[in-house]
Amino acid sequence: MSTEKKPLRCPMGVPGGIIAALAGLAGIIISAMNSEWLSLALSVGLFMVALPFVRVTMMVHSANDRLDALEKKAGTK
Repeated sequence: MSTEKKPLRCPMGVPGGIIAALAGLAGIIISAMNSEWLSLALSVGLFMVALPFVRVTMMVHSANDRLDALEKKAGTK
């Protein structure tokens, strides 16, 4: 069995961000139908934060994979 790390295909923040975006979208629809303004504001906030969270997580994981490749190429690991 190899001890070499393989690059992640799906960073762990992506499923969480997608679930948060879907929950925010569902909250927006339900809050708008029931005229609950505080819940609507919170749902919009959740929706607006979820998608950048996915992007940042993907950037961090891709940078980590590139750093591992550079370390392997340099022979430090």
